[in-house]
Amino acid sequence: MKKIQVLGTGCPKCMKLTEAAETAAKALGLSYEIEKVTDLNRIAEFGVMFTPALVVDGTVKVAGKVPSLEEMKKLLA
Repeated sequence: MKKIQVLGTGCPKCMKLTEAAETAAKALGLSYEIEKVTDLNRIAEFGVMFTPALVVDGTVKVAGKVPSLEEMKKLLA
């Protein structure tokens, strides 16, 4: 099971990133769990300076932007 974490304070971009991750994971047929990380101290522990950020299985994949659906599929595959 993939562990997908969306780091951010709940802004509109954070919500878009969550939706994009869910859509891509479903399109790929992945077994996944999504966690929204809103605590600034936890976000800082990942070394992320810009939100929203996407973390897959403990690795930061993208920060500060919302990738397209195709990019998202590549990040999750």
